[in-house]
Amino acid sequence: MSVLFNKILKIVLSTSVIWIGCQRDAQNTKGQTIALIVKTLNHPFFIDMQKGAEESAEKLGVHLIVQGAEREVDVEKQMQIIENLIQRRVDAICLAPSGSKEVVPGILKANKAGIPVLTVDTRVDTSALNEAGGFVETYIGSDNYEGGRIAGEYIAEQLGGRGKVAILEGIPGHETGDQRLRGFRSSIQHHPDVDIVISLTANWERDQGFNVFQNILQSHPNVQALFACNDLMALGAIEAIDAAGRRGEITVVGFDALNDAKKAIEEGTMRGSVAQYPLEMGKLAIENAYRVIKGNKIDKYIPVKIGLITKQNMDAQLIE
Repeated sequence: MSVLFNKILKIVLSTSVIWIGCQRDAQNTKGQTIALIVKTLNHPFFIDMQKGAEESAEKLGVHLIVQGAEREVDVEKQMQIIENLIQRRVDAICLAPSGSKEVVPGILKANKAGIPVLTVDTRVDTSALNEAGGFVETYIGSDNYEGGRIAGEYIAEQLGGRGKVAILEGIPGHETGDQRLRGFRSSIQHHPDVDIVISLTANWERDQGFNVFQNILQSHPNVQALFACNDLMALGAIEAIDAAGRRGEITVVGFDALNDAKKAIEEGTMRGSVAQYPLEMGKLAIENAYRVIKGNKIDKYIPVKIGLITKQNMDAQLIE
């Protein structure tokens, strides 16, 4: 009886070991979870970024979570999203910060939890991050300063080196818009007869772009050109220009090269837009997050190309 019992016990134990081993293998091969936190899910730019991320996630076999606030200005909501994903113990976070300084506490929490953070599209404020003792793995995005500089050179050229310019800014204090603005102003400084007569924020939004530029047209009717720090504000401004009966009179240059902006360029209501490639950003974000999870080193800055789209180079198919 005892011999039979011992044989049965050995079979049970060996089966248990095999089952436990299978469970461990299943856990080891289970795909990692990577979170992409965008500024908002209501903007075509970030919808394209999500598509790129989804492509890479499917290719790599990782689970992807994409979340964002309803509005770009809602930094508090983005902070809540970061904290929730830390609690869920995701393997990596790819973050497009709504506030370059404001998100630093969230990054610190991720650091303490051992969750790598990669920034996309917008840099974190380096001074604030360093002072707090935090770190990010990399920044993946375009050179926004260079994009603003390109827009400034193009507008100066379109004006023949002389004219009055208005600016629609992004959210003040946000690295993306601030860099575009600095780049644009640095370029215009080399054209002394091009005068920036007014610069106001429209908070990245189309309806505010309409309202703010409508007021600008009333207070500065001699404005000949507009640089908008994103396309949504530019498209709103174009609506204000049409409402004032001034279609074709004002050179409008935006930023992001959204599909609606490309249509406006084709129609001639917008002169150009600085192109970023959010689809590529999304792909690179997930690919590099995966590398970090696997213990591989990545560059501290992973650039994404940037360039100006006009009717001429769009017709010539010089852009993707």
